[in-house]
Amino acid sequence: MLYELNRGVVRRRGADGRIPVRTLDRGASSSAAAAEPTGYPGGPYDTSLLVKYEHHVARHIWFGEERGPKKELKVAGHGLKLTSRVPLALPPQMESWVSRSGLASLQRTSLNKIDTNLVSAFVERWHLETSSFHMPFGEMSITLDDVACLLHLPIRGIFWSPQDVTEELAVELAVDYLGVSQGQAQSHVRSCRGSYYKLEWLYDIFVHHRAASSWAYATRAYLLMLVDSTIFADKTFTLVEARYLLLFRDLDGCSGYSWGAAALVTLYRYLGDASMYSCKQLGGYPTLLHCWIHEYFPTVGKRGENWNPAGNCGLPRAMRWSYRQGVLKVDDLRPILDELTPTDVIWRPFEDHRAWRVFDEICLYKGCLKWGETVVPYLPDRCLRQFGYRQYVPSPPLDCMMATDIDVDWISYHQSVVDVIGSSSVATTPSEVEDGYLEWYYRVSHPRLVPPHRDAPREVPVPVYDAGPSDPDWARVSTLIRRYLRQVNAEEEDPQFSDLFEALHISRSH
Repeated sequence: MLYELNRGVVRRRGADGRIPVRTLDRGASSSAAAAEPTGYPGGPYDTSLLVKYEHHVARHIWFGEERGPKKELKVAGHGLKLTSRVPLALPPQMESWVSRSGLASLQRTSLNKIDTNLVSAFVERWHLETSSFHMPFGEMSITLDDVACLLHLPIRGIFWSPQDVTEELAVELAVDYLGVSQGQAQSHVRSCRGSYYKLEWLYDIFVHHRAASSWAYATRAYLLMLVDSTIFADKTFTLVEARYLLLFRDLDGCSGYSWGAAALVTLYRYLGDASMYSCKQLGGYPTLLHCWIHEYFPTVGKRGENWNPAGNCGLPRAMRWSYRQGVLKVDDLRPILDELTPTDVIWRPFEDHRAWRVFDEICLYKGCLKWGETVVPYLPDRCLRQFGYRQYVPSPPLDCMMATDIDVDWISYHQSVVDVIGSSSVATTPSEVEDGYLEWYYRVSHPRLVPPHRDAPREVPVPVYDAGPSDPDWARVSTLIRRYLRQVNAEEEDPQFSDLFEALHISRSH
């Protein structure tokens, strides 16, 4: 598929930094349209969407206020630990259970290290109200399809309902399902000061039972260690919630869970936390976010590739990427993200991966996802361009606090899919949006994190996008040239920059 950009005809803000409301867009109320808009410098001017913006890190960044001395988040990554703990081959008795669980791909997908600056820069654009990143040209998100392609986790299946586990029950579970003595379990749980197990302890149990050929115990310890080092990683970096052992009581039945949804719910939850100014850590699976950035944004960050997608053997796409230390810090990346245009995005990066992961229409389900007691909104209608549809003004986000039949909604997803795509049409160009979308978006969001000039009036005009390169490599060339020309405040009429502007025009024609 060719990647090109449609021309968008949009209105600019007035002298007060606001866009006149001429028509009522989908999802907007007549009372909101009639009311005098109030908001924040740089946006949102209409605060009916991002109701938690007052506490969001972006509001503080606009005024030069950082979270602390370190601008980047502390990120929980276990890639190096997994490299040493996950054997190249498991005994056949264990391998059969791990393979049937649907979690086998997690053994090899973790990046050894995470670019915390790159990840942090994107977290600053996440909003928990919409479960999406707010980019300069609209919303994007990590979808169920992204999880399926990047991690090869099953996305269909049931959600896990929460169950309280006391310290006493944590001890009983360890005795019954991990094969440790009562005294050993009591001593360990007591040392954790709660219903937890330590990752190192689980690894020791795995090694012990593997050597003793106690395959069920070894497999449970291994799977529990695996999921808590990846999709369930929390901000303690070392502890595992004992209740997750309940997932693996029946090793033949744990394949029935929607592990893809579990990964997404956990990451959404931690992204929401980390987008708040007071938070300084990110939990969840950072490899999923890191590799998602690499797939969609070829011009941002330093990417290391292990293989070309065209020549892969059906491996999870996260295994395509390897860590390369970036030189840009968070405050270097913010203005770069501010200047991104739709041509800097590969909107459908997995089309060459469909031989191994066919697109599943359940990825267009709109509703709440849950895992344990965590419930998050999943809103594909806010990032339709990632599915090949024209982006329209979406309906107001769901209030998951009011959801009562999430499992039923998930099973009967078909009507939801019809509702999501029935209001749109297949895009003729990957970044296509309906008339009025950008105008609406620039009222309810904040397209920039950094004011163009600290001393200048802090209003951000809606951009008019010109046609750009259709080829990702030429798009990167175009972006690098544009970035340099902006940095030096170059004008096209200036003779000393004429060659660079000519190169820019050539790159845009490809």
